[in-house]
Amino acid sequence: MQSYTIGQAARLLGVSPDTARRWADAGRVTTHRDEGGRRLIDGRDLAAFSVDLAKAGTAEEGTPYTSVRNAFPGIVTAIKLGDVAAQVEIQAGPHRLVSLLTREAVEELGLEVGMEATARVKSTNVHIDCA
Repeated sequence: MQSYTIGQAARLLGVSPDTARRWADAGRVTTHRDEGGRRLIDGRDLAAFSVDLAKAGTAEEGTPYTSVRNAFPGIVTAIKLGDVAAQVEIQAGPHRLVSLLTREAVEELGLEVGMEATARVKSTNVHIDCA
């Protein structure tokens, strides 16, 4: 399972690293340390926290979340697989994006809940890129 540094988690949540660090210090999100002593957050824990954060509306007010060329980097929070089609949800800061794609595409990309991905939006289509 992928883990994220405090800085990476902050970018995915659309907040400053100081805010992410304060949330970790307060126990709002669980961290562990790697061999080098860096604090890391498990991808599944970060995915669940990002959904809770968005539902609570506690993202920092006044913090602009912009996309460059309609790219929304975030974390995969849910995957629903059908026989042929699939639905992938990404939480990108305060934005929840949902893409419908083939099951084969999800499997080829190796998408899993908790991994980093980027939703690219053009017109009514959402494309998913692995980080």
